[in-house]
Amino acid sequence: LFLYSSKGAMMDNRFATALVIACVLSLISTIYMAASIGTDFWYEYHTMSPAENVSEAGRSIWDEFVSEEADEKTYTDALFRCNGTVGLWRRCITIPKNSHWYSPPETDMTTNCISFSLSDQFMEKYIEPGNHNSGTDLNRTYLWRLQFLLPFVSLGLMCFGALIGLCACACRSLYPAIATGVLHFLAGLCTLGLVGCYVAGIELLHKKLPLPDDVRGEFGWSFCLACVSAPLQFMAAALFIWAARTNRKEFTLLKAYRVA
Repeated sequence: LFLYSSKGAMMDNRFATALVIACVLSLISTIYMAASIGTDFWYEYHTMSPAENVSEAGRSIWDEFVSEEADEKTYTDALFRCNGTVGLWRRCITIPKNSHWYSPPETDMTTNCISFSLSDQFMEKYIEPGNHNSGTDLNRTYLWRLQFLLPFVSLGLMCFGALIGLCACACRSLYPAIATGVLHFLAGLCTLGLVGCYVAGIELLHKKLPLPDDVRGEFGWSFCLACVSAPLQFMAAALFIWAARTNRKEFTLLKAYRVA
């Protein structure tokens, strides 16, 4: 009986270690996911044109960029020309600080951003960007909407899982950790879906509006944070589920041993 009790203590320590690691992974993935949602570097455009090429037109480009009537083609062209960056909530361009006609060309640049409104997030995308008469592009429309909704679903699932975990601690039971693991697994699927939707949306957009020869596009570090968050969520889910199921099995065996 003493040997079995020692073994049981060792197993409990192993479960505790797995839960601690799972909680750390969950916390890191939540921070990464929140940071990726709140930053503007999901996709970056780098133009090879010198800064003075946009000095004279900088103010007009900015006025078109922030206009309520700016369509997808208008602001995408501005992103191409002005080293733009795009996030889930905002789009940014880099223009000279002084862009008046009487100012000499300068290299002192500033980054200005404008947020996507809620109506922008659910606005229809057109087969020909900027042409309202070309018909709705359903693929790009739903990809855009999903990339807006999925990260919040992912964060919500992880927060709900954390709440269940706190309840499990209060009840001194490890079994509810299975629900926490399942929720983290679903959150990982949402994050993975977000990454896939974003990549597909960018590729489809660039087929409609090809990058100019002097512009290079690449995924930014905000996108990379989301990519890292997904496997962390899956690993946390696996540890939560493993610890809960194995502890349940050990507890059942211990009860059977005591009855015997």
